[in-house]
Amino acid sequence: MTAPHPLDRPVWTMLTGRQAHLAEGDARAVRIDRGYGVFGVAADTGAEAQAALAALVPDDGEIWIVEGERWPVPASTREVKRAVLAQMVAEGPPPAPRDGEPTILALDEEDAPEMAALAEHAKPGPWGPQTHRYGPFFGIRENGRLLAMAGQRILVPGMAEVSGVSTWEDCRGRGLARALIGHVMREMVARGEQPFLHSYADNAGAIALYESLGFRIRREVHVLAIAK
Repeated sequence: MTAPHPLDRPVWTMLTGRQAHLAEGDARAVRIDRGYGVFGVAADTGAEAQAALAALVPDDGEIWIVEGERWPVPASTREVKRAVLAQMVAEGPPPAPRDGEPTILALDEEDAPEMAALAEHAKPGPWGPQTHRYGPFFGIRENGRLLAMAGQRILVPGMAEVSGVSTWEDCRGRGLARALIGHVMREMVARGEQPFLHSYADNAGAIALYESLGFRIRREVHVLAIAK
């Protein structure tokens, strides 16, 4: 029998594997540390696991479930929204830097307030007060201002997710996201990891950019946001 691919259940794989140190819960269901974000996952669709997942939903917030298949709403919770994502995996070598690309800087704790403001503006996905600590994040500055950023989030065996890609609206169209994504990809490949990412399936512009950088759609995955 063929073993499941680690990206078939990306949140389960991350929170029971390489990023288990960020998990709250038990073998039935886990969620990520609330400072990092809103992702949660149950071991299966059985009543016991679903109840354990429901118990992890905060009174004043949400849990986002990301699965390869459409997931049922656990008892005692309500559906906030559903969405379909394109799960994309990089094929071949990462793109080389283009001539004239801007200088890319490593971001750290001192940059966290600006990163949070940029994420609030660009809405790259769930962002919490510690999301910038997922792993290396990089940015482009001009006259001291953080114009754009990108980094990583989900880690599974042999693979790392490009995430947090954000650019201020007045700075778009300058190739900043392309330069940052390419840089993040090269960093991952240098560590021996294959880059992957998730994009809303109806975001044709973003998907076209990712395809131009060597990503190919692997499959669709489903997001379900739940609350009490």
